[in-house]
Amino acid sequence: FVLIGITAYLLWKKFCCILSYENLVSIFKPEESVAVVLSRSRSVPFIIPPTLHGRDWINLTNEEHVQEGSDPYMIPHTCFLFHEAGAYVVGTVNPDLYKFPEDKSETDFPEGNIGRLWFSIEYEQESERLLVSLIKARKLQPPADSCSPFVKIYLLPDKRSYLQSKTKCKTLNPQFDENFVFQVSSKMLLQRTLKFLVYHVNKQKKHHLLGQVTFPLKNQTLTDDNKLVIWRDLEKENLEPPSEHGDIQFSLSYNDYLGRLTVVVLRARGLKLQEESHAVSVYVKVSLMNHNKFIKSKKTTAVLGSPNPVYNETFSFKADQTELDTASLSLSVLQSIKGEKAHLLGRVIVGPFMYTRGKELEHWNEMISKPKELVKRWHALCHKPKTS
Repeated sequence: FVLIGITAYLLWKKFCCILSYENLVSIFKPEESVAVVLSRSRSVPFIIPPTLHGRDWINLTNEEHVQEGSDPYMIPHTCFLFHEAGAYVVGTVNPDLYKFPEDKSETDFPEGNIGRLWFSIEYEQESERLLVSLIKARKLQPPADSCSPFVKIYLLPDKRSYLQSKTKCKTLNPQFDENFVFQVSSKMLLQRTLKFLVYHVNKQKKHHLLGQVTFPLKNQTLTDDNKLVIWRDLEKENLEPPSEHGDIQFSLSYNDYLGRLTVVVLRARGLKLQEESHAVSVYVKVSLMNHNKFIKSKKTTAVLGSPNPVYNETFSFKADQTELDTASLSLSVLQSIKGEKAHLLGRVIVGPFMYTRGKELEHWNEMISKPKELVKRWHALCHKPKTS
């Protein structure tokens, strides 16, 4: 009986071991491992472990399927939430949202463009140094087939001294990567203007001006830790002599969808100041009129002591499309001296046929014919603007 009892005990132990092994294998079957993990962690998102990639996951949960033979981990743009109640798509990822914005400054050139210039500026407060980095130019338009460009840099109103880059031989797209330093106090900094003149040198060593960029510093935030990288399109030099009372350059644009009239006051030249001193300031007043009645006006900031002030300031006015036949814009250039009444240096009015003729009418009509585009022109100033 003792022998029979020992034999029965050993058989029972062996049976228990076999049963335990089968249960253990069943628990750790790949097909069931996800369910086991999920049963212990309710409603917790997770990613399929790398060791289980490539498995044929079929009938994972309630009526949720993944195509047989596919790898759910390799579905690139879909996010799943797995829990014991089912597998659900909780969202998608749009890769375009995580791309850096495309830089179109080297590809989008407007019609009639004569070149584009890139540069950067920063200001060191302690040493009072303006650091200018000349980076590159693109799509220059030389008078001949070949081009050997260089750049002169001025810090206006000082027109006598300048800094000059090296000449780049036989290229329409020069890469300069040169650094320049101007010594200027922080008090005077915002009253100064950078001017870049881009030249071409021919075989006879003669210099031909290809274009220029004017960049006022008054509206810029210049600090030690703020390096501004800027690009500007080159502009042709205005070779016409100034008018009797000077000239003003501005752009017009009309957005018919928003009913918005935009004026960009760029610069003036050849102004006849009563006193040429730093106490004299010059500003432009832009007024919207309708049926010769005043609607609204806005002013630029004042520029001190210059007969050739640069503004680059934008103003917008609400104007319905039906009002464009009766509306007009008046741009007045005024000189002010502290403690005295502002003195009118000149004015120009642009608008429809009811109020204007010549270049002023052409500018207005071109603005209407090219909605949402900035139309830029020079206009002569006069004390009594021409009207019909």
